[in-house]
Order: sequence, then C-alpha cells, then structure tokens
Amino acid sequence: MITKKKAKSAKGSTIRGIRNQVSVPKYELPEGQMEPNEAYNIIHDELMLDGNSRLNMATFVTTWMEPEAKQLMSETFDKNMIDKDEYPQTAIIEERCVNIISRLFNAPEDGEACGSSAIGSSEAVMLAGMAFKRNWRNRREAKGLSTDKPNLVLGSNVQVVWEKFCRYWDVEPKYIPMKKDKYVITAEEVLDVVDENTIGVVAILGTTFTGEFEPIEKIHDALVANNKKTGWETPLHIDAASGGFVAPFIHPALKWDFRLPNVKSINVSGHKYGLVYPGVGWVIWRDKKELPEDLIFHVNYLGGDMPTFTLNFSRPGNQIVGQYYNFIRLGKKGYRQIMKDLQMIAMKLSDGINKIGDFELLSDGSAIPVFAFSVKEGRNFSVFDISSKLRERGWLVPAYTMPADVEDIAVLRIVVREGFNSDMADMLLQDIKNAVAHFKSRGDREMRTSGSSFAH
Repeated sequence: MITKKKAKSAKGSTIRGIRNQVSVPKYELPEGQMEPNEAYNIIHDELMLDGNSRLNMATFVTTWMEPEAKQLMSETFDKNMIDKDEYPQTAIIEERCVNIISRLFNAPEDGEACGSSAIGSSEAVMLAGMAFKRNWRNRREAKGLSTDKPNLVLGSNVQVVWEKFCRYWDVEPKYIPMKKDKYVITAEEVLDVVDENTIGVVAILGTTFTGEFEPIEKIHDALVANNKKTGWETPLHIDAASGGFVAPFIHPALKWDFRLPNVKSINVSGHKYGLVYPGVGWVIWRDKKELPEDLIFHVNYLGGDMPTFTLNFSRPGNQIVGQYYNFIRLGKKGYRQIMKDLQMIAMKLSDGINKIGDFELLSDGSAIPVFAFSVKEGRNFSVFDISSKLRERGWLVPAYTMPADVEDIAVLRIVVREGFNSDMADMLLQDIKNAVAHFKSRGDREMRTSGSSFAH
C-alpha cells in the first residue's frame, strides 16, 4: 500500500534534469510540459539507482529474452487481449498456449481440458481457489449440508498469494507447519487436518523458500484413499508456479500433474521458467466440468460474445505473444536444454558453496534451479552480513527467515535463471568466498585487539 505524501512535502520534493536544471515535482503533476527526451533522461537517470536485474539472484521472474521476442512484445503492447473480437489472432494464440500447456501437463486426451492466461500465478491461484470453493459449495448444497466453514489445506511454506486468497474469499487456511530439516508437507500431515469442509489441498512443485518439490504423488494417493473411505471429494491443486516449466523437461518420470486423476487444476508462471518477461501466468483445469459455469461471465460490448473468467480485465496481449514465441522457438528440445543447463549451474554453484565449509545447504538445486543455504553455527557473520557484502559487488542475494515454526532459521536463496551462465556462477562463488574471508579476517583482528577469544 502506498500512502499519499502531505501537500507540503509533495510540493517541496523535486527532481532536476542534468543540463537544463528544470525542476519537476515528485508527487503531483507539474504545471507545464517538457520535451520527450527531457522526460526520458530524468527517469532513465533515476532508474540507474536500481540494481542490475541480471545480477538479481532473488527474483524468479525472467530478466532476459531474445531480441526477436522483445521486438514482438514491443509490437503488441497496444493490443488489449480481452478484446478478442478486435484482436482475434491474439485470442487464437492464447488458445494455442492453453492447449500446449495442458498437453505438457498430460491432460487426458479424451477429456476437455480448459484454461486461461492470467497476470502471473497470483491471479491464476485466485481463479483456481474460487473454482474449488464454488464446487465445494455446490456439492454441499446438493446434499443439504452447511457451507459456512470452508477451509483450505496448505503448508506454511506457500507463497503469500494463497494467504491472500483465504483472507479475501473467507476461507479458513489450515496451515501445516514446517520443521527443521523438513520444509515441505507430507501425505500424513495432510490427512491429519483435512475434513468435510476442506475445499481442496494445495501441493507445491518448487517451493519459494527452498525450491523443493513436495511429495505430490503420495499426497494424491492418500487423498484418493481418504475420499473413498469418507465419501468426500477433496480435490488437489498443484501450485507449479516455479516448477511447471521445469519438471516436464528434466524430471519427465515424476508424476505430479494430470496423470494423477485427483489433480483438478494447476497454475504455472510463464514469467518464471516459462522464460517470459513479467507478468503472465496460466491456470489449467483437467476438464471444463471442474470450472463452474456460473463463474464465467459473457460480455458482448466489445464486439462478440466473449466468455471470461478473470480478475483483471484489460491487459496487454504482448506477454501471451512472448509465451507463444518461446514455445515455437524452443520446442521441447530447447526447453529441455535450457533447464538442464540451469540445473547444472545451480548444482555446481551449490556444491561450491557447500565446499566452503561455513554454510549448510537446505536444498541443492536438483529439483528446480533454486537452492537455499544457511550459515553454520559458531561463525562471526550471518546470512544478512553475506547478503549485504555481496550487494557491494552488485549481487542481489536475498537473506530471510523461514516460515512459521522454523523462523529461527535464516537462509540465503539463489535462483538460477536464463541469462545467468557458468562464468557468472564462478564470479558469484568467488565473491561469496571473499565475503566469508572478509568477516573471518575481521573476527581475527578483533580477537588480536581484545586479547581474548572471539565470542561465538
């Protein structure tokens, strides 16, 4: 949330151009206008204070695309993808992408899988959750049962958007806590908390905190057995925001998708390992019967009858075009090669960090090219110290505490993305070694100065 500046502060805060020294108020519209190049230069220069996105090891989102993809996307910024009657080819491209992704996720060929683009997995998650809640309510009403207390079962390691969904749509979140050395949920824990009011269970393919896969097939099988025993119809949703465009290519035998019949919906971020600039996401249902008809709106004031199931209405079609470009440009072979390369870099880097001797790996980048590590006890520096020191070299490596019940554990996380190569990994590893050496030498100096052993 951004709050409005007080009038006095707003009027007194200005930015200036380099040559003409024109003053521009920061928090209110200027009275006059300026030349386009002047406005460009003012904003361009101010943005130099931002970090280098290629050196940002914190973000999952894509920071590099091919020039041809950027050109296509720049040509389609002005197309509002919701105007399907005016931009029918963009609508067809969206349809193609939904088909490609549903087949990538092994939707039954004899079924009627359906889906939609979204602004990232955040919107996709909301749509999937809404469908779960409405289907649960419809089942309960058909049996004359109460619909007052819906709940959703998920781990405390979920991305914050799931917390938002539960709060915004009045669903009780039933969080499964994390434990030291166990940062994913288990099938046994799911069965301990699921009940007749559970609208669904969320399992993660590539957690935000450590990049690990949750044991989806085991959770699925446990739910199927429990549904058979109880008569409930508790479905499973897969949050594949990070892993949906990784697992099919480097873990093809792993069963996490629509090969498991109780997986009813999947979300995936096109702007993560789908390799598209932000923001685009996708939500896919294994069959259109899983998407309640009364959630779909039909509008005709843009030209023709257009069924829509979105939270956002107007948005550019260029991200969809960028996604389709990657699909036809790379194909399965290209995606497979990229993901294998990123996995190799991540595992090489995590192994190098482990060999330094001062860190403990929570994950190694073998699931998706993401891993987390903590500082071993007894060191005179923290993950926050390392993060701050690396920033001096331009690296943005996030340090944070783990979720509830293990918040006493602080970690660093590295996300290896397209555009980050093996040479860059070597440079980052060396800078981490240098940071460790800096803090160790500082500790040695303090010991010599004080004449006593360093307090660990």
